[in-house]
Amino acid sequence: MLEKLTKARNLSKANNASKRLISERGESNAISMADDVVTHYRKLTKDQHVHFFNALFEKLNPNPQTVLEAAQRFSAQANARNYIRLQKVSESPRQEFFRRLNRASQGTAAVVEMRRDLLPLLEKQPELAAVDFDMRHLLSSWFNPGFLKMHQVDWKSPAEILEKLIRHEAVHAIDGWDDLRRRLQPDRRCFAFFHPQLPSEPLIFVEVALLPEIPTVITPLVDKKAETVEQVSQYKVAVFYSISNCEPGLRGVSMGNFLIKRVATQLHTEFPGIKTFVTLSPIPGFMDWVAAGANLGGGISAERLKPALKSALDHALTVLKLDSHSWNERLSAGWHPDLASDKEKAALLSLASVYLGIGSTGRAGNPVAKFHLGNGAKLHLINWASDLSRKGLRQSAGLMVNYLYDLGSVEENHERFANGEIVYSKAVGRLMAP
Repeated sequence: MLEKLTKARNLSKANNASKRLISERGESNAISMADDVVTHYRKLTKDQHVHFFNALFEKLNPNPQTVLEAAQRFSAQANARNYIRLQKVSESPRQEFFRRLNRASQGTAAVVEMRRDLLPLLEKQPELAAVDFDMRHLLSSWFNPGFLKMHQVDWKSPAEILEKLIRHEAVHAIDGWDDLRRRLQPDRRCFAFFHPQLPSEPLIFVEVALLPEIPTVITPLVDKKAETVEQVSQYKVAVFYSISNCEPGLRGVSMGNFLIKRVATQLHTEFPGIKTFVTLSPIPGFMDWVAAGANLGGGISAERLKPALKSALDHALTVLKLDSHSWNERLSAGWHPDLASDKEKAALLSLASVYLGIGSTGRAGNPVAKFHLGNGAKLHLINWASDLSRKGLRQSAGLMVNYLYDLGSVEENHERFANGEIVYSKAVGRLMAP
């Protein structure tokens, strides 16, 4: 009983502190009131978060009648006064609440923390998407890349930052300190974005390998026993082989594309001999798409495919025979790229080229492809037997991709992708209908 009373009291205090913060008198004492909100919010249990956010949704919406009247005035006379009035009354009071909350001594971190708590609730509480929209809108401004600082992370960086790299690496797990040390050797680079209010928190980081040529296999890049390329003159290619977000509360806030471009520019300045910037990227979801019939999923429909391409896809699916044995069953039975027939290899490469080279523009397109292509990269190569890990075989039959960042073409490629066109190499085009 005492525990229930304490929980109820904490929720009441958090809600009352929020009301005081957004009140008119809250403007003059916003810092202390914002601190109160943060203090009381952090005492809430996970199951109380939904009640806190529901209160923000229910109590801090714009007034529909006031918005309608302002819109009618602006429609009748589109002058500056009516425009400003419409903007003021249509903005959610929640945005002002979060702006005032940001004045707390740990305000920025608190808003990010709140969004981290909010995101898991959206599936069962879809109306809270309005609260999420307001938070994401503000965080996108506060974490604009113009405000972020890019720093190289090396072996001399503070231990707490290095530990966070190990914890948050999302593409190729870091196997302890020895593995991390190898990834920070002279022929490797790691760069991260930091925010002035969160100086010890890497928000997103990218790992880069400096190599003589474009790699087609991931193992040498993440092997902690791999030999170091000592001579700078051998650095001809910069390979972005992993990019990881560290903060779930910033999901949907664009930072990665700016980070890659800044890193490429800095590396080109540091090593003029590096002319080629590529990724070696996974293809998550590819085999799920194939198993589902390689149609409609990924934004691909039969109407978008030329007859020859549709025929090639049908033939590829027939070769793989996943209608009789699932992909997991094939893997359990010992399927491996080294044992695959030439027909299976051609089928998988053909399917992957269409999945990435045509389907990436669709709403359900591959997320990694959409990120790089939308960032102005070119679909350069699809590599066979590139990732032989269990995860790699399961999600993409071991295939990986090189996306090419031509610094002189990224803006044009970005525009073309935004208009529904994917830029890919002749090598990829030849795979589509072998």
